[in-house]
Order: sequence, then C-alpha cells, then structure tokens
Amino acid sequence: MNTNKPHIVTSSPSTTVAHDETHFGTAVVPPIFQTSLFVFESFADMAETYSGQKVRPVYSRGLNPTVRAFEEKIAKLEKTEDALGFASGMAAISASVLSVVKPGDRIVAVDHIYPDAYRFFEMMLKDLNVSVDYVDGRDVDAVDKALPGAKLLYLESPTSWTFQVHDIAGLCDIARKHGAVSMIDNSWASPIFQQPALLGCDVVIHSASKYLGGHSDVVAGVVASSNEFIGRLRGQILPYLGSKLSAFDAWLLLRGLRTLPARMREHQRSALAIAQKLSQHPEVTAVHHPALGRNLPDGLTGASGLFSFEFSPRVNIPLFCDALGIFKIGVSWGGHESLVVPALVTRAQVGGPNSALRFNVPENLVRLHIGLEDADDLWSDLSAAIDAAL
Repeated sequence: MNTNKPHIVTSSPSTTVAHDETHFGTAVVPPIFQTSLFVFESFADMAETYSGQKVRPVYSRGLNPTVRAFEEKIAKLEKTEDALGFASGMAAISASVLSVVKPGDRIVAVDHIYPDAYRFFEMMLKDLNVSVDYVDGRDVDAVDKALPGAKLLYLESPTSWTFQVHDIAGLCDIARKHGAVSMIDNSWASPIFQQPALLGCDVVIHSASKYLGGHSDVVAGVVASSNEFIGRLRGQILPYLGSKLSAFDAWLLLRGLRTLPARMREHQRSALAIAQKLSQHPEVTAVHHPALGRNLPDGLTGASGLFSFEFSPRVNIPLFCDALGIFKIGVSWGGHESLVVPALVTRAQVGGPNSALRFNVPENLVRLHIGLEDADDLWSDLSAAIDAAL
C-alpha cells in the first residue's frame, strides 16, 4: 500500500468541500469530538503546551478538532490564511468589530446592513462611544469622503432587503488608502459565488446558519482573515466573550459544506426563474434581484436564493402571506425551505433601533428565500396567493 501520496492542491470549491486530505482512523466523515477537555500524557506535555512550545487541544472553548476541521475548510473556500468559528453570526460580527474599534473610534458602514448588526452598532457600540456613519455603498465618492479618520469600513454586498451590489475591490482600496480595516458579511453569496479576500477585503464574515449549514438546523458564525487577525480573535476575544462554536454544530456545518456548491446552483436557478416571472406580473412594481436584467459586478459570479420585490397597492400583503402553502412565514434563510418575510412586519418590530425604518424599506416590499423545492411548484404557490390577496 502506497502511503506516500502526493499533496493535492485544490482550487475548485467543489473539490475543497468534498475532499479531505486526511481521515481520522480512516473514517470518511470526521468524528465529533464531543468533549469539554483533553488530558495530558505527562507533566512535560502540559508544560510544553502552556509555554507555547506546542499547540494541541486543551479545552474545547479554545481548540476542538471537529471545529478546527470546519475552520480549515472555510479558510480554503474563502482563500484566506485562517478562519475561526463562533456560536452565531452575530457573535462573529460583534467579536470582529470589537477587535478593531475602541471608545472614541468611528465606523463607516453601508446602508441596508443586516438588522441585528445595525442594532449592535446603534445600541452596544453607541454605549461604548463608538460612532457609525452610514453611506450608500454604490456611491464610491461618498464612501471616500466619509472614511478619513474611520477605523473600520463595514460592508455587505449584496445588502439586506434591497440587495444592492457594490464595487468591493474599489471600496476596499479606498479603505486601505485611509488606513481603515475592511470587513464584509458574505453570507448572501457564500464563498461559492464571492470570495471577498481576493478582492482585497481584510475580514470576511458569515452567518454559517445560512447557506454554509444549509439545513436550518444549526446557528453558527465564522470569520475568515489573515493569521494575524484570526490570532488576535482567538487569543484576545473569543476565550473571554465565550461565544465558541460547539463540536456538534461544527460537524453539522461540515456535513452542510459537502453539498454547498450543488445547493447554491439550484438556489440560483430557481430564484432567478421566480424573479423573472415576478418582474412580468402586473401586480409587482419592482424586483430587487442582483442578477435580474443586469451584469453582476466583478467578483460576484452568481446569485443566491434570497431577493425581494414590491407589490402594487392593490395587493393585501397579510392575505398574500396567509394564502401561501409551500412558502412558510419565517425569518432567516439559506435552508432547503422557501420562506417569506413582509417588510410591513419588520417595520413595526420592537426591541431596539429599526433598520427597516432607518433605511426606508418600503411597506409594500416582500422578501423571499427560494429553497430547494421545484420552481414551478413555488411559482404556482406565489401566483395563487397573489390572486387570493386581490
């Protein structure tokens, strides 16, 4: 048996997620290291670990082999030096931001960011005396004018709710010119359709609950960046905020990653078909889909299953939502199921600053996530619900 097999350099995301270079105990699926701690073989083993002479698992809040396998996959997919898993997408966002700013600092963020990121900026950061200026990310000159003196440029592309796309490479160049760290939430595109690090972005964040997991059975986050940035998060932030990704959740994410490229292609195909039909419907006044009738910006090679559209005043949106059969009314997205969220509800949401109001999301806007059901069945469901709401 030949044990001196050559190292395989993988460039395709499909190969990256499906191929493992090593197998624990020859198992094709990595095991779940469901343990809180790892014991030492000897006093010397413990002493060498604590003194930094060797790196090995000690306590699962710091390092766990199952979690590490997931982190290494993400780093390969995002073309970064390293990655670090978190217990939620918001944990990944807050830890990353807090590792950059301190009291008195300023952030520039694009409009229409993720609602809970907006609440974090407007509540927790404001209490820490960190200010945030919001700009239209499509206006490169406005970003350039806003950035002098800022510590961080926070991006989403496409954005939440309205799915505006930005020139990521150009914006990150501007951030670099002004000495600001660039950071992006890449959950919408996934690394299958966008790798922001290749466009010059310093820090890439995912809500792994979305497409990376893909089965609506895990809440998690991950940050991909340089060895230096991830090392700072791992050594100075994560152990003390405690938002560690569990071994079982990491195992679920590894399972989800295996089919990520195939799922993203299917989400893209079905969502674009539905978006095209909606754009031709007489009761639809606008469709917000990055790939509908336009070329995608450099670096964005595909479109996911999340987009929005606007109804005419004739449509009763509550009746429309209640008439749906296959689509379910529910938050989040990225799983196998198709979902609907009306802006009419989110505009009335309590519990803190409301991004839908701040960024003027229209009352007649409805967000759809197109899952893995048959596209014709989904269109029949939408079409019948629209008729029932007139």
